[in-house]
Amino acid sequence: MEWSGRGVLVTGASRGLGEQLARWFAKRGARVGLVARGREELERVKDSIAAEGGTAVAIVADVGDKEATYAIAGSAAELIGPVDVLVHCASALGPLPMPLLLDTACEDLASVLETNLIGPFRLTKALVGPMVLRGLGGAPPAASDAQRSVVVFISSDAAVNGYPAWGAYGVSKAAQDHLARVWAAELAEAGVQFLSIDPGDMNTKMHADAIPDADPSTLLDPAVVAARIGAILEHRAGIPSGTRLEASSAAKAVSA
Repeated sequence: MEWSGRGVLVTGASRGLGEQLARWFAKRGARVGLVARGREELERVKDSIAAEGGTAVAIVADVGDKEATYAIAGSAAELIGPVDVLVHCASALGPLPMPLLLDTACEDLASVLETNLIGPFRLTKALVGPMVLRGLGGAPPAASDAQRSVVVFISSDAAVNGYPAWGAYGVSKAAQDHLARVWAAELAEAGVQFLSIDPGDMNTKMHADAIPDADPSTLLDPAVVAARIGAILEHRAGIPSGTRLEASSAAKAVSA
């Protein structure tokens, strides 16, 4: 797929996998919108991408804030043009250390869902309409060609496995996976593809917050994972919309 000139919006882009995905797209000529709450970190990523010859803009916002949804969408349209790729990478764990469900406050569960599920739902709603209208120049997607627009939900193995103390996060990711499947079913002929991708365990701040005693040498480099996800997206024409993928095995399959 040709990325040059495409508009790509990545949430959670100030560090970790979100940052590395933003860099991957920018290196291939995409116009990248970076969304995160921390201005200083976001500006660092934007300036670094610019120094490497890429195009990126910083959109400081909290995806879990309802009032920020249309501000994000509007800023993206103004600064990078039509959004062809939306990557939902921003995530929240909830209180630390992560409690058992029995000890999880209802308000804390709701807060995790706002960031990991409701926020992505709202932002998808705000952006998918224009994606549908653009389609492939107004034509239905051709079987031999990749669909023009794609929405990617970054998932987790906690979405399919029940781990103690991962309840709020796991529930949010499981619901997010199903959200992608329903979007895919409802917009099957609309020229927009929906994918959920489990990146695997990565050496990120979020993983360190969740499991402080984990050995970083056993964890994946986010840059490596970003390249795997990029490979999947480059060969996504044959992947049914709504599919849930594991980054490692899926990248090997599409590259074979």
